[in-house]
Amino acid sequence: MLKNDRLDQWDRENFFHPSTHLAQHARGESPNRIVTGGSGVFIEDRDGTKLLDAFAGLYCVNVGYGRREIAEAIAAQAKELAYYHAYVGHGTEASITLAKMVMERAPAHMSKVYFGLGGSDANETNVKLVWYYNNILGRPEKKKIISRWRGYHGSGLMTGSLTGLELFHKKFDLPLPQVIHTEAPYYFRRPDLAMNEADFTAHCVSELEALIAREGADTIAAFIGEPALGTGGLVPPPEGYWSAIQKVLDKHDILLIADEVVTGFGRLGTMFGSDHYGMKPDIITIAKGLTSAYAPLSGSIIGDKVWKVLEQGTDELGPIGHGWTYSAHPIGAAAGVANLKLIDDLGLVANAGSTGAYLKKALKDAVGGHANVGDIRGEGLLCAVEFVEDKDSRTFLDPAKKTGPAVAAALLKRGVIARAMPQGDIIGFAPPLCITPAECDVVVEAMADAVKDVLG
Repeated sequence: MLKNDRLDQWDRENFFHPSTHLAQHARGESPNRIVTGGSGVFIEDRDGTKLLDAFAGLYCVNVGYGRREIAEAIAAQAKELAYYHAYVGHGTEASITLAKMVMERAPAHMSKVYFGLGGSDANETNVKLVWYYNNILGRPEKKKIISRWRGYHGSGLMTGSLTGLELFHKKFDLPLPQVIHTEAPYYFRRPDLAMNEADFTAHCVSELEALIAREGADTIAAFIGEPALGTGGLVPPPEGYWSAIQKVLDKHDILLIADEVVTGFGRLGTMFGSDHYGMKPDIITIAKGLTSAYAPLSGSIIGDKVWKVLEQGTDELGPIGHGWTYSAHPIGAAAGVANLKLIDDLGLVANAGSTGAYLKKALKDAVGGHANVGDIRGEGLLCAVEFVEDKDSRTFLDPAKKTGPAVAAALLKRGVIARAMPQGDIIGFAPPLCITPAECDVVVEAMADAVKDVLG
């Protein structure tokens, strides 16, 4: 294929890339990759390089690349009706059908779904609705939102504040004062090595109770958490964590927002992470797996308790003053309908559970004995390998060594895309849910070679 060499120049002169070292990119000191195609778990760039994408884009291409069913649904919708808004009761066949399909899959106590475009705007919606809810109930002081350190909930002003990662706060004047943070449920990084998982869960609960006591329960509206931490390290919660947290929230009348942007629609081997861990959220955030990223779409699934108060509010005040121009965009909705059908028809939820277990075991067998591999963890098709200086004392590597990025680069040389996660030397895997055991073997072999290459 003839390469258009001007693209690289245009890219560096015109394109502001997210999560990128801007100066290095503009100066041409860092590579760029111009992606031209994809099929199954593989992408291909304009140089003809084929790569196994073991992170599913940004853990979002759940059904894999190149699914004609979704592309054809998008094209058909665009030809019939490319856009109409959802304000004042307007809908399309695609948006109404997708709403029904989402609610059929959601936990039984959920009531309605509001559609946006991405996870960040969905969590902005959630916070606005929580504030509205408490104002309607005559509790104007009950507005703070508790998040966890290392949680990821978006890159907006409020959602960047909810995110508990330094990179997303630094020099952005975040977090905003309405957001407070508590302990991350990160067992490998527990403060005392003698703690078992039940001890650490009790510690997390104690930290949460102390925070609520300091701030005052009458000032706290909601607690937001990913069922399993995503960008903060791909960390399943310790034993008994969510049931214990739920009890604290119920006692203090604090709503629970389950951020399922990553875990929704099969990633953990269940349709929702809330099902997986027995959570009973009042609001669920969805995005990535809703359309497998074939078109932008997100959602806020609202529980019965909150919905009744929202109805009460509009009886008192008139139409609710919230909306996005592209809410329930018909092209995104058409992609969602086709995507959810594929997830069912291909059995991808079950595959995520069984193949995810295979991948984790294979990684443990291949690199678990290495002196610098401190932890291999995961649930479903979320899996991480964390590196340390010394595993017995759990001494972490000097961040200046950039071991995680070096391993990710070594994997890329071997044709596998994985992600070096922030705030630690952690390699994350979150492949499309259609990955096979044989394709997992390719990932594991590349990982074993990369670890040997970087760490000996």
